[in-house]
Amino acid sequence: MSAALRSQHQIHLLGRPVGYHLRRSARRTLGLTIDGRGLSVAAPLRAPHSAVEAFLQAHDRWVLDKLSALAARPQPARLVVEDGLVFPLMGSPCRLMLSGGRAEVRWQAADESEAAGLMLRCTARQSPADCLRRALQARALVYFEGRVAEFALRIGVPVPPVGLTQARTRWGSCSARGIRLHWRLIHLPADLIDYVVAHEVAHRVHMNHSPRFWALVAQVIADVSGARARLRQLGRTLPEFIDAPEPAASFID
Repeated sequence: MSAALRSQHQIHLLGRPVGYHLRRSARRTLGLTIDGRGLSVAAPLRAPHSAVEAFLQAHDRWVLDKLSALAARPQPARLVVEDGLVFPLMGSPCRLMLSGGRAEVRWQAADESEAAGLMLRCTARQSPADCLRRALQARALVYFEGRVAEFALRIGVPVPPVGLTQARTRWGSCSARGIRLHWRLIHLPADLIDYVVAHEVAHRVHMNHSPRFWALVAQVIADVSGARARLRQLGRTLPEFIDAPEPAASFID
């Protein structure tokens, strides 16, 4: 979308300043969306700005209530990727052992005395956060392929190709070309990963969310509604990885 059709604005609703994204397109009506990026207004190309603001004023209480609820939700932890970092791997803690040198990834299984571990070496030119994300994505793909094959066998469909996604709003998708799963699912407990996998594999039979679709998912997942609720809650808290800030420059007279 061109910059001419997308802009930032601010309005006062019940005395509170609220920023919003305005997106114009060939639609006929005004619409509101509130998500992790904040408030967005979709408007027709020729709608006057006064009509946009009148629409917001008419829905002021709804907008403020939704923004307050969004602010109260658990937020993703922003984790600095450094030696000793502990991050969730399939619902359990995993300790990062980070060092420099020739690029290398080595996973260590948990035992009775220690949590699982990841030995990660990055070259001087590599971002540690990028290295960790790539290591997790590789691990996720191998694991997801095995789970998709398992549920395809249980549901009775051919095993489809599996790929990774990092879509903002969807944990998975299914099409004629195969199944795509969000790599960050690898942080969640195995039973929640299985719920998403079973959901997408069931779409190989029913490309909808009909009662027959949910009945098929329930044949292979013990507590569908519970899994869906836990995924909604835990999915909001998955970590985001960032590099350690560069040390501030110092000057000596």
